[in-house]
Amino acid sequence: MDIKSKTGIDFDHLSKMEWAVMMIMMPVFAVVAGVEHVIAKLTGLTYNEVNIIVYYLLIPLSWMVMIDYVTMLPFLTPMYIIAWGIFLWKDPMKFRNRCDWAFDKSVDFLLYFKKIGWNYIVSSVIICVVVPAFIYAELVYAMVNK
Repeated sequence: MDIKSKTGIDFDHLSKMEWAVMMIMMPVFAVVAGVEHVIAKLTGLTYNEVNIIVYYLLIPLSWMVMIDYVTMLPFLTPMYIIAWGIFLWKDPMKFRNRCDWAFDKSVDFLLYFKKIGWNYIVSSVIICVVVPAFIYAELVYAMVNK
């Protein structure tokens, strides 16, 4: 399978600017996806399950813990855990099927950014790496300067 069929990106027709952006984004994307694949292999989970657990559960949970620390009100973390517990308990779909569904919806969301010129890799890195990094930076700053 060639790179175009894997990514949907025609590297032969990229402008110099698009090529430069891809040269930055591709390694970041490859590292993040690679780590998720390793975690999946080590845990026996699928890549989709790892991705959803990380981006829908663990990252937001860590933000809730940090916000609770900053506000000194332990409210968001327990509420988030309770909400996830109820969701997992009451969800009629098997967890793997739910993760596959959520991953597909996430891909659809990231592909939506084609409307502003971002391909899947660029939107993945910006939405799933850069934005969370900025949120972590703000939360760490708030924790340090509390």
